[in-house]
Amino acid sequence: MLKRTTARASEDAKTGTRLVEFRGAGFVPGTSRYSGWIALLVVIGIWQLAGAAGLVNPLFLPTPFAICRALSQLVLSGALWHHLGYSVMRIGTGWLLGTAAGIAVGFAIGLSTLARSLGITFISALFPIPKIALLPLLILWLGIGEEPKIATIALGVFFSTAISVYSGVDAVPRNLIRMAQSFNVPFATIVRRVIWPGALPSILAGFRITASIALLLVVSAEMIGADYGIGAFVLQAGNLMQTDQLLAGVVVLSVFGLAVGKLIGLLEARLLHWR
Repeated sequence: MLKRTTARASEDAKTGTRLVEFRGAGFVPGTSRYSGWIALLVVIGIWQLAGAAGLVNPLFLPTPFAICRALSQLVLSGALWHHLGYSVMRIGTGWLLGTAAGIAVGFAIGLSTLARSLGITFISALFPIPKIALLPLLILWLGIGEEPKIATIALGVFFSTAISVYSGVDAVPRNLIRMAQSFNVPFATIVRRVIWPGALPSILAGFRITASIALLLVVSAEMIGADYGIGAFVLQAGNLMQTDQLLAGVVVLSVFGLAVGKLIGLLEARLLHWR
């Protein structure tokens, strides 16, 4: 290899040309599997040392050991599973309802002129409204129970899903659709074979956003009007100044969010294997 490079350099010197360094990979970021985890462990270690040395008041910021101890107590007592079960039920039901409705409306907006002219207007007007602000009104409509909390999550998921779906439909190359139409391919087959695969990356990217929205809304809804759930538990711990349990609840929310993100990543790898 060295001889070949030397020979090429001497040849370029004779012809008056020179090698130019390849710059095409400048916008391809590299990844490291362990650097993020190492940085997180370093931060946790510094946090623990600062708390053990008395530099941080444990009432305001408990040490990681204290948080782990509180988390283990919640697990052994069964309180964690009780609260987490309610939250998972609310998130799952609300996310499924909002996603199903958002996909249907998003495809209608992307494929129909009438639906686009009506739907985009309503979505643009209602999307900026904080959905948690509608919870008191939903309680008046649906009563005190699980329905208003699930409806709040479904509303938040619906709008983001609809926007990601019709944006994905709009991003499908039109030459592919025209090619299929030139071969007299039925409309339903074009939607299933051309538009759906083309819009799927945008839809799955929207799933990541709506999963985070659902998690935020369930915590907010449980803090306002629930006796059980991770949000209600965090609020109760904060009112009692049990900051170790409060942060234990925050850790549970973080782990739950990471698990959902991992699940969506596996779904992307399964459905987008052709890319």
